[in-house]
Amino acid sequence: MAIRTLSIDLETFSDVDLKKCGVYKYAESPNFEILLFGVSVDGGEVIVYDLASGDIVPEEIIKALSDDGVTKWAYNASFERICLSVWLRRNHPQYFHSYSIDGDTVGNYLDPSSWKCSLVWGAYMGLPLSLEGIGAVLKLDSQKMSEGKALIRYFCRTT
Repeated sequence: MAIRTLSIDLETFSDVDLKKCGVYKYAESPNFEILLFGVSVDGGEVIVYDLASGDIVPEEIIKALSDDGVTKWAYNASFERICLSVWLRRNHPQYFHSYSIDGDTVGNYLDPSSWKCSLVWGAYMGLPLSLEGIGAVLKLDSQKMSEGKALIRYFCRTT
């Protein structure tokens, strides 16, 4: 059965400061890597692949990343799209294809037309622009873990 949707969340590392340089320079650093790749296929169970420890993402998911017929969902989807574009080009070039013509600067990235951004959809409905804020407004049982930022700083900062 063909994959129709992917819901994606990444945890990444780069020696480039994301806030100072933006996602393109962050992801294009030779030291950029995806540490954790969380994905739900067609609304199913979330599976987290620990790439830093050697987990391998299944081929059907890798193929679906560049399939424009598969809708990809992410919070701040442009970040996931750019990071996965770089990761695919480096690690699975046989499955990467862009939506551009040769010589065009967007040729290095996946087509954004099949990506949906839950941050944008939430903002459209008047929700806060942070996961923490959305969780509070919606009174969700599972909130964003406050420990996450501290753990990311501890494990992913070079200084």
